[in-house]
Amino acid sequence: MENDLNKIPSLYEWAGGMPVFEKLTDLFYKKVLSDELLEPVFRHMSREHQLHVAHFIAEVFGGPEMYSTSEGSHFKMIQKHLSKHLTEQHRQRWVSLLLETANEIDLPADPEFRSAFVAYIEWGTRIAVINSNVDDLAMNPGEPMPKWGWGVPGGPYLG
Repeated sequence: MENDLNKIPSLYEWAGGMPVFEKLTDLFYKKVLSDELLEPVFRHMSREHQLHVAHFIAEVFGGPEMYSTSEGSHFKMIQKHLSKHLTEQHRQRWVSLLLETANEIDLPADPEFRSAFVAYIEWGTRIAVINSNVDDLAMNPGEPMPKWGWGVPGGPYLG
């Protein structure tokens, strides 16, 4: 039996669980709606949008399967970006505001967590830009949710 002290927590657990992801997206989307570049893209989002994004990211980072079991799927999330015509400038502003918000809510700042967090945000936003500039998606509707882990470092620095 594995010793619990040696169990490496998921990114979701290390971040602090669902309340942290919900707080992150709530504060982040308030910034988005007051940003002159991003507001036109997001002004018509539903009231539940930031909650869905929190649940999506949390699930990707090893949290409960709330998004994929009751709110959508990876395929449906990708479809939401089709024909939105996002630019690299939109992507960079989105990332910048999200990282600013992560700092404000004291998301863990250790290099291993932040490396994994930023890697996913970079990957996901680049995929979103690509998919936003097409009108149709050649993707398996049953494509599983991405699963993100600690990456090369292998876990949090516990030194």
